[in-house]
Amino acid sequence: MKSTFPLFPPSVSTYSGEVDRLFLSWSVISAFFTILIAGLILYFMVRYRRRHPEEVGESERAAMWLEIGWSVIPLIIMLAMFAWGLRVFIHIYRPPADAVEYTAIGRQWMWKVQHPGGQREINTLHVPVGQPIKVTLASEDVIHSFFIPAFRVKQDAVPGRFTSLWFSATKPGVYHLFCAEYCGTEHSRMIGSVIAMEPRDYENWLAGGTAGKSMAASGADLFQSQFACATCHRAGASGRLARGPALEGLYGSQQKLANGGTVIADDDYIRESILNPTAKIVAGWEPVMPTFQGQVTEEQLTQLIAYIRTLGPTPGATPAGGTPQTPDNNAPQAAGPAGPATTPQK
Repeated sequence: MKSTFPLFPPSVSTYSGEVDRLFLSWSVISAFFTILIAGLILYFMVRYRRRHPEEVGESERAAMWLEIGWSVIPLIIMLAMFAWGLRVFIHIYRPPADAVEYTAIGRQWMWKVQHPGGQREINTLHVPVGQPIKVTLASEDVIHSFFIPAFRVKQDAVPGRFTSLWFSATKPGVYHLFCAEYCGTEHSRMIGSVIAMEPRDYENWLAGGTAGKSMAASGADLFQSQFACATCHRAGASGRLARGPALEGLYGSQQKLANGGTVIADDDYIRESILNPTAKIVAGWEPVMPTFQGQVTEEQLTQLIAYIRTLGPTPGATPAGGTPQTPDNNAPQAAGPAGPATTPQK
């Protein structure tokens, strides 16, 4: 009778086989030394037991080669396994340059997934086989953990920050998606599916669905209209018109701060600048941007960041890392709030 409870889930990602080999190697090595040490203890207990009360043990000095052997051999094994594990770790946590980015927002008790093209899913993620997929994670409430056993990938979604993971499915199928962190009374129901499809089938699925706006387009709407960020962060604005730095060419650049330090304008920096604008003040700008803590959802944050990534350099624009114009505090106030810019309005 064929077993319906396999010992291991299927191995269907580009690095799941290497993870399995590392795990099995550690298990075999650990079992070998456990049996060896336990066997020697039992053998010595019997071989050198006291046979009558008058027996007195004699002091013996272990051979030098034995002392060196049981120190050096385990050290070599441990260093080799460390190097192997480090290589696997770097592979798992360094997504390829051609990875397509999705977002997954965890909340009690579901995963809200958005595709780059705007398609949204709840507790389900459709992906094409052979395409590296990067999933940016965030949480709206407590710590969750995005776990796909068949892909050997797991990453926590932590409130107040972004995390990410990546995988590339190698075989079509439907695979379990779990939350692997206890997150409340309904934790056991926070489950879903990852559906890996052939590229043509995936394109047909996309075409048959109702596509919303892309993440970048949704972010543009938030930037231009809902939060009116463009009233202060206008491309090409300078002097009296500039209340905040232009954001064209900002993403990925190095920013000079008022305290003399520098920071790379990555996702975490943008997020912090929206929620806590005074945390890192860009040199030459005043901290006039209000906080948007509690006004912007995790999903909106990812959309704003996706939009700002698309902003290339614009002639005449003054990005935060450039040579900014000192804003004129006597200039007329722009209508609406200063939008959730990637850097504080300095």
